[in-house]
Amino acid sequence: MRSLFRFLLRNYFLMMFLALEAISFVLIVSFNNYQRVTFFNSSNNFAGTVYEKFSSIDDYFSLSRTNARLAAENASLRKQLQFRMSLQEQYPVNRPDTVDAPAYIFTSAKVINNSVNKQFNYITLNKGSRHGIKPDMGIIDASGVVGVITNVSPNYSTGLSLLNKRFSISAQINKNKYAGSLMWDGEHYNTADLKEIPFNVEVSVGDTVVTSSHSGIFPEGIMIGTIIKRDVSSGTNFYNIKVELSTSFKTLKYVEVVQNTKRTELIKLESNNVGE
Repeated sequence: MRSLFRFLLRNYFLMMFLALEAISFVLIVSFNNYQRVTFFNSSNNFAGTVYEKFSSIDDYFSLSRTNARLAAENASLRKQLQFRMSLQEQYPVNRPDTVDAPAYIFTSAKVINNSVNKQFNYITLNKGSRHGIKPDMGIIDASGVVGVITNVSPNYSTGLSLLNKRFSISAQINKNKYAGSLMWDGEHYNTADLKEIPFNVEVSVGDTVVTSSHSGIFPEGIMIGTIIKRDVSSGTNFYNIKVELSTSFKTLKYVEVVQNTKRTELIKLESNNVGE
């Protein structure tokens, strides 16, 4: 302890100088937009590079598990493709609007950092602005919804995970298309709460919950989870609905970033209604 005190006394001026330098740096970044943007872009690149190195090491030791999961996902996708092709054969569609540009574009990305044990969890991907990634794009995987992009640098991007109490999503019960708001409960990494569903709506344990048509980020019908509990509190007209999430956040490796190509047009149109 005496040695520590002697060290502090001997280096008092140096430590005071470093502390003042740190405070000055924080103030500059906090109150100057250009410096703030430059700092976060640089830190995103540095953190992304570090996370990517660690992710590569982890990938090496989990190749067999990853291959098994990819094989299962491929089988699931083949089944979906066969189902859609059979529907197309039964109900052929030949309309002029089918040749329009697709409403959604999907970009594959690798998860290089991901947390599940905090109140505000984030995800880092190995794709950035030079790959076409922008803020407010959705993130999904083969199992369902993952999150939404918030910050982008040239080579990396970060986003809010669905396991983040700042993030909510418009969701609907698949069987009756009744929509509400889904938010993480902040307790378990595999459950969330579906709110704003009135008790007169038919809701059963085992019903699937998917993205709704009200979402401007995700296509309608993307899997979110399955209802495992529902009850009604006294004095309220809405269900308390607990949803088991379909996405396995602890084993996320590969995802798809979703771009709604018509979202800007929709936002511009709806902004004209403000004040009417």
